[in-house]
Amino acid sequence: MAANKIERDEILRIVRDSLSDILEIEPDTISEGQSFVDDLDADSLALIELVEALEEQVGERAADFRIEDEDLEDLKTVRDAVDYVFENAND
Repeated sequence: MAANKIERDEILRIVRDSLSDILEIEPDTISEGQSFVDDLDADSLALIELVEALEEQVGERAADFRIEDEDLEDLKTVRDAVDYVFENAND
């Protein structure tokens, strides 16, 4: 387990804050069960911006953190993204 473990609720806050900035919506309107495309109307550019924001913010705490291109298609919901970051940033 990483010494600098990032808690799941902190990752959720980072995802919400990033999506809020990118999509220009209030962070408290974003829930884990929401689909990026169907519920939040995020397009592919918004998702790329989210990936970049997560890599930058999480990368400050977890060295070498990256969201692999081939994993992107599996990230459909806010929960998917939070779980992915939690598992990969803390290994």
